[in-house]
Amino acid sequence: MANQLSPPFGTPIIAPHYCDPGPHPVHLIITRERSIGENFTVTNSNGNIVFSVKSNIVSIVTPRRHMYLFDAYGNPIVHLQGSISSDNWKAFRGQSAESGDLIFRRERSSLFQLRTKLNVKATWFGSSWDVYIGDSNILVAQINKKLGTIFSREKYMVTVSPNIDHAFIVALIVTLES
Repeated sequence: MANQLSPPFGTPIIAPHYCDPGPHPVHLIITRERSIGENFTVTNSNGNIVFSVKSNIVSIVTPRRHMYLFDAYGNPIVHLQGSISSDNWKAFRGQSAESGDLIFRRERSSLFQLRTKLNVKATWFGSSWDVYIGDSNILVAQINKKLGTIFSREKYMVTVSPNIDHAFIVALIVTLES
C-alpha cells in the first residue's frame, strides 16, 4: 500500500467539519514562519489560508510551551501545551487548559494517547512521515518536509485521507516539529 492513502475510519478528533468526506484526499501546505517562536501558516492547494499556528515565548513564569491552532477566521481551535523537560504535548479545545477539554496527548514513548491509537513512522532521513491507525496498514496521512534555505521557508507538504480530521493532522505535525 505504499504511497496510497486508504479511505479509513472517519472519526473526528477535533471536529467533524475538519473531516472532508472525499472522495479525494485533502492537500495542505504547512509553512514555518520566520519569527521568534514557532509560528506556521497552513494553506490548501488553492493557496487559501486554512489554519494558522501561533506560539507564546517560554518564560520562567510559564515553564511550558504553548501554541494555538486557529481556523481561517482567527478563531482558536486547539491549545497545544508542551512540556519543556520532555517531548510531551497535550491538546485542549479552544484556548482551554482544563482536563475536561483535553482532546489528545502526544508522548514520544507511546506517541499518542487517544481512543484510537495512532502510530507515526518516519523514513530514515526524517524528511517524510506516514501516519497509520494503530498497528494497521491503514494510512491516514503523509507528510513530506521540504527544507528551507536562507531565502525560503521550511514547508511540509501534507496529504490527508478523506474522512480524516485534517486539523488533528496539522496539530500533530506542529508538535512533532516544535
